[in-house]
Amino acid sequence: MTEDYTIDMIIQKILTDDKQYDLSKIITSYEFAAKAHEGQTRSSGQPYIIHPLAVAYILLELGMDTDTICSAMLHDVVEDTPVTLEEVKKLFGQDVAMLVDGVTKLNKVPIFNKEEQQADNVRKMLLAMSQDIRVIIIKLADRLHNMRTLKFRPGVKQRNTAHETMNIYAPIAHRLGMRGIKEELEDLAFHYLDPFAYSEIEHILELKKNEREKFIESIKQIIAQRFRDQDFVETPQIDGRVKSIYSIYKKMFVSQKTIEEIYDKYAVRIIVSNVGECYNVLGLVHDMFRPIPNRFKDYISTPKANMYQSLHTTVLGKEGIPFEIQIRTWEMHATAEYGIAAHWKYKEGSQHKADKMDQRLAWVRQVIEAQQTSDDVEEIVRIIKTDLAPEDITVMTPKGDSISLPVDSTIIDYAYRIHTQIGHKTVGAKIDGKLVPLDYKLKTGEICEIITSNEPDKGPNRAWLNIAKTNEAKSKIRSWFKKECREENIVTGKDELEKAFKHYRIRIPDDKLPEFLADDLKRHNCNTLDDFYASIGYGGVLLSKIIARLKDKYLKNYHEAEEEKETAVIKPVVKPTSGIILDKIDDCTVKFSQCCNPLPGDEIVGFITRGHGISVHTVNCTNYKAAVRRNNPDELARWMDVQWTDTEQRTLQTSIEVIAVDRVGLVFDISAILMEARIPIVHSSSRNLKNGNALFEATITIAGTDQLKNLIEKIKRIKGVISVERARV
Repeated sequence: MTEDYTIDMIIQKILTDDKQYDLSKIITSYEFAAKAHEGQTRSSGQPYIIHPLAVAYILLELGMDTDTICSAMLHDVVEDTPVTLEEVKKLFGQDVAMLVDGVTKLNKVPIFNKEEQQADNVRKMLLAMSQDIRVIIIKLADRLHNMRTLKFRPGVKQRNTAHETMNIYAPIAHRLGMRGIKEELEDLAFHYLDPFAYSEIEHILELKKNEREKFIESIKQIIAQRFRDQDFVETPQIDGRVKSIYSIYKKMFVSQKTIEEIYDKYAVRIIVSNVGECYNVLGLVHDMFRPIPNRFKDYISTPKANMYQSLHTTVLGKEGIPFEIQIRTWEMHATAEYGIAAHWKYKEGSQHKADKMDQRLAWVRQVIEAQQTSDDVEEIVRIIKTDLAPEDITVMTPKGDSISLPVDSTIIDYAYRIHTQIGHKTVGAKIDGKLVPLDYKLKTGEICEIITSNEPDKGPNRAWLNIAKTNEAKSKIRSWFKKECREENIVTGKDELEKAFKHYRIRIPDDKLPEFLADDLKRHNCNTLDDFYASIGYGGVLLSKIIARLKDKYLKNYHEAEEEKETAVIKPVVKPTSGIILDKIDDCTVKFSQCCNPLPGDEIVGFITRGHGISVHTVNCTNYKAAVRRNNPDELARWMDVQWTDTEQRTLQTSIEVIAVDRVGLVFDISAILMEARIPIVHSSSRNLKNGNALFEATITIAGTDQLKNLIEKIKRIKGVISVERARV
């Protein structure tokens, strides 16, 4: 059960702590908050003041300063009570008011849709972090207590909050180096996102609890015994731990490993006085236990992006059980446990700590700067998730400097990370002395040399936007095109939009286009159509992200016009000499509707359109069924009997959807079946589904339902195929 925090617990912790606090100011902030929140309760039914007390206690454990503790007590008073920011400033000072205002602003986000709300929320967090990092530390403590008490919220709210925590808050905690906060947020979120897997791992760990504790204790004793003969500045501290439940889940379920195959589920941490002792201990450990090949990582010489430093090695004990050993100094340990909060917890205010904090916050500024060129609001959450991703790689420059990048980063990302102008002038690269293409995905430990052009006007290629992984690189590419090529961007953007409209059969008269695109111009901060075209041209707006919404809007407002797809214009007569036999109508244009894509062999019906001839539908078409249900005599009078004739062979387009287990060669196998059957592919695409399967979609030209059924049966026999369906638009 979650612990209920009291002001007495806060006072006791402050009195027993080595750190100096202004106790009277903290008590005053508590009394002020308690009075402001009087009568308010949480979802659990408890008095609301329990929450600010809990947030303040979490921040005390992190070693945060007096103003941060006061702000935690007061962080909801401006938003949830009649108290004004001016009152807070008058009573507690400028710093506390600024922090309370920062936390309050994070909670006030205008809502367009869920993606935009989340994007704006994250953007505000990053801006708040760049102004005073304590704002986000308070917000992380606030989210941690909310997650601890999430069981009192409704089911839908639990899942939404857990998703946001896993996608946004845990990665931010990771980037700030706050390991304890990050792991607890992940475990709590995981508990609500996949309770079955959580319980299963928890059960496995509980079953072997005694065995695990004995094993770790025996390892600690062996190491301690060996250290007694060594000359250390101070006796090293030896601790043992087990990986968090979510960390084990990622390796068991995502990497498809059994718990026995997870080498670092057990870990022993050794803390020494200086860097030299770290490497001496590494030698002793490798002498005592057999190291597992390729499992050594030196994060001291090459720190992680969040400034984490340690030596990691995985070894085998006498029982044949693998375990990880982490070796670090006390200063490294403080950074690993408390992250950026170590700035306040230890040696507050020293220049060394200030420099480290500046390095740690460099990525925040990079993300904020990179967002300035993205006009596509809906892309921002995805971008930030990429930039906050815990997994990093470290690539070396020819001079020996280390560059940290997200996993799957390419040559383009690396070049722009070194310098903007180097990125712009990149023409090639060498990895460990060998030439590689620009879309080569970098790996940790590789030495990368960028080859640049001497041409003064050399600039990036638009295709690089699809190659780059990091938002930083994409932003710099967009900025170049935005600054250098506005007229070209307008032409390119207009051409791309016209092509997309043509592909998706969106037909909007030129005079109606500003009205049709008005919402999107507003969403992407464009004042005119030319601004919108230019934004598409330099990559600020991604058509792939908005075209589905535009198609839906078009269908909603121009349904009848879109309903028809002209594949042939014939002169139908009563005699069966054309593809369609009409009932007592002569000299009429026949079109085949896109909403159901009828094929020879389907049962069909005709619809008399206003000025566009006859539109042919299947009898199972949702539009036809809806008309029958409405039973409107005037509307029903426009539906007529039609049928296929076998006197003329013709081909029409239809679409198929294949769901299969994702594997290498799947698309090739499907395409081979289509080629073997001599069936032309008009368009095809494939993507990964959230459940691990793959979806392959193709628009094909086919003679009729018999040929389609035969094709579907062949595709079903391909290895891993789960289902094959005729797509319905």
